[in-house]
Amino acid sequence: MTTMDLRDNFTDLSWATNYVMKMAVDEYQTERNWTRLAYQYWELVEDLIADPRAKNLPFMDNPLPTIGMIYAYLAWVLVVGPTYMRDRKPMQLTNTLFYYNLFQVALSAYMFYEHLMAGWARGYSWTCETVDFSDGPLSRRMFNLCYVYYLSKLSEFADTIFFVLRKKKSQISWLHLYHHSLTPIEAWILTKFLAGGNATLPNIINNFVHTLMYFYYLLSSMGPRYQKYLWWKKYMTEVQIAQFIICIAHAINALMTDCAFPRFITYLLLLNASIFFVMFMNFYVENYRKAKAKVVAVKSAPELEKNNNNLDDLIERRDSKKVQ
Repeated sequence: MTTMDLRDNFTDLSWATNYVMKMAVDEYQTERNWTRLAYQYWELVEDLIADPRAKNLPFMDNPLPTIGMIYAYLAWVLVVGPTYMRDRKPMQLTNTLFYYNLFQVALSAYMFYEHLMAGWARGYSWTCETVDFSDGPLSRRMFNLCYVYYLSKLSEFADTIFFVLRKKKSQISWLHLYHHSLTPIEAWILTKFLAGGNATLPNIINNFVHTLMYFYYLLSSMGPRYQKYLWWKKYMTEVQIAQFIICIAHAINALMTDCAFPRFITYLLLLNASIFFVMFMNFYVENYRKAKAKVVAVKSAPELEKNNNNLDDLIERRDSKKVQ
């Protein structure tokens, strides 16, 4: 079977995986060499399943550079950065934050537009869209966009680095680290194997959300005068939750309608969206629902105290009359 034959049948990922696994196991039984097995397995994946357009792009040859950057990122934000800043004052980074957020707004808006022009506004099905591995103009445009999207996820490491330098430890949550560590490898897989189709729906929604999110951060970085324009932070989180609901519904629809898109990837998209939905919902409840309940309790306390004082006065008057 030729490379193109296998790629044409990639909609059945289990078939392709079994094919590759059988060849790898045969190699292992012949050589009994784990290093050679791993190398041979990757060569099979590279030659038979990977998108050939990605082979010569920086960081795309294999996942090790991306994984290495993720480990370096985690090491810096969890150990190196806090150690470096321990005896130092928080950095202000006012101008840096302004231009960084402005850049991210422009980049996210550009990627949102490109997702529309490369497919989602030009014939992509909103219910089921397979990957176009040809090198036509729109297919190439979507592929290039997926690579830009991958690079953008690496650039977002700066979010956490700035938190560390500004000593904003409370903002470095488990959700934040999970999101920034996972999305680069997701984007790498997208570019390497599935640059188009259903897998790009979460991306276009993410670009829209990030345009709003970084615009919020941009206003926030412009100083106290602009704080009055930041009243919509809560609704920003609600928009983020809505994106995962859409992604969950989209994945379930693809599974229920036998969409000709790799089912294994669809299951991963469903799992990922579900995990993010749960984590963002927990964040929302902790930061808005419970916070609102505390505010109501604090506001109610003076009124409750006033009522208690009035009750004490009534009791005191009643007792005074009895004594008379």
